Amino acid sequence: MADPQEHPADLPECPFAEGSGLLPAELRAWMLVLAATGAVEQRLRSVVKEKLDVSHDEFLILCLLAEQPEGGLRMTRVAELLGRPKTRLTYQIACLQHAGLVTRRSVCGDKRGVEVTLTDKARRLLTEASGPLAETVTQSLARFMGPDQQEALRALVPDLAEDSRTESRTD
Repeated sequence: MADPQEHPADLPECPFAEGSGLLPAELRAWMLVLAATGAVEQRLRSVVKEKLDVSHDEFLILCLLAEQPEGGLRMTRVAELLGRPKTRLTYQIACLQHAGLVTRRSVCGDKRGVEVTLTDKARRLLTEASGPLAETVTQSLARFMGPDQQEALRALVPDLAEDSRTESRTD
């Protein structure tokens, strides 16, 4: 079987892109978001592993922490934002801490609270990897979504340019 990433022009349009089925627009849009997210995650996993040597779930934690201007986030908030069980998060944070990418500390005044913060090493790695990671997201979306969906998404991902869509569909 051919690799669909190598011949995206041979792939049928996403079934949720047309809107001719039974689903109302809101459910169709949600299914399109889920399908696009799945396509991006699938392509991103290998790039994340290659560039950062972490799992995709660990990468999501790093991304959340990277968006904090100063300090970190409480582990309960990270679990909440990612929709992950706290026990699974504890394991992932331990892996990231072992790799030297995050630090943990008790929250002042709350003996049960734990705050997680990126290390300088993690900030450096994310900065170095951000270009290839962003390009992977852009290419994945361009390959998966049709012209109308790409137009709607440009408000969130401005680099999803016309020329990247054309190149991706003809690779």
